[in-house]
This record gives sequence, structure tokens and C-alpha cells, in this order.
Amino acid sequence: MDWSEFDTTECSIQRTLDVIGEKWTVLILREAFNGVRRFDAIRDHLGVSDSVLSDRLRTLVRADVLEANTYREPGRRARKEYRLTAKGLDLYPVMIALLRWGDRYCAGPEGPPLEVSHRDCGEPVRAVVECAAGHSVSSPREAVTAAVTRPGPGRG
Repeated sequence: MDWSEFDTTECSIQRTLDVIGEKWTVLILREAFNGVRRFDAIRDHLGVSDSVLSDRLRTLVRADVLEANTYREPGRRARKEYRLTAKGLDLYPVMIALLRWGDRYCAGPEGPPLEVSHRDCGEPVRAVVECAAGHSVSSPREAVTAAVTRPGPGRG
């Protein structure tokens, strides 16, 4: 089957972008991965409006990427903090891939502004693409020549 014959509304990339494909959403995820979980802290760190932040957080909670937990500081009203779910944590390689792409193509002359290293050995963390047998796939050409694009079980 030729790619042009696929109905792109069934594409997993498109469905993923329906959930996380907006700039503020990706930045909210970055905050969550870095331990910033409370509404005010996310808003202040990003400089995003309350309405945009509320909308994006609702989308991520509805999609089960974040979960909202209630907390209360003494003498204050109950508030929400947002934690990554297992589904949200599965986005970590995506976030690292975006970071590394930005390091390579968007960093200033001084280099990347952030380093993410493995806690145990100190080496930089990277995203890797490989087949199910563990073979590295370093370019789309390898995937196209090593596999055939065909309809999956979810195609209607």
C-alpha cells in the first residue's frame, strides 16, 4: 500500500499532536518533567496566561498525561498540583529528542543552555530509535528499506 492511500486522520502522529502538539502544552510538560507541578509556579515560570494554562492542563488531564492532585497549604484554599502519569512519563524520549534537536540546530554560539545527564554515569542522555530487535535505526532511509509501511490493526 502506498503512503498516499492512507487516511491521515487515523495517523498516530496526528492523534498525538491533538493532545500535545501545541507550544504551551510541550512547555508545560517540560515543567512537569523538571518538578514544577503547581499552577502558580508553572504560570510564573512560563509567563503563560491563566486561561491558556488552565485549558492546556485540562487537556492533559483529560488525556491522562497528567493527574491533578489536591493539596492545601495551612490557612489557604485547596489547590491542584499536576503530576505525570505513566502515559505522561512515556513522553520522556520525545522531550529528550526535542531537546537534542534544539541543542544541535537552535543553540546559541555558547552552546546548549541545559545539560541532561544520566544520574549514574554522568553521560548525556539521548533519544535512540531502534527496531524491536534492538538494531539502531539512524535515518528514515533505514526504516523504509528495512520495513514496509502497511496498515496497522487500528486502521478503519
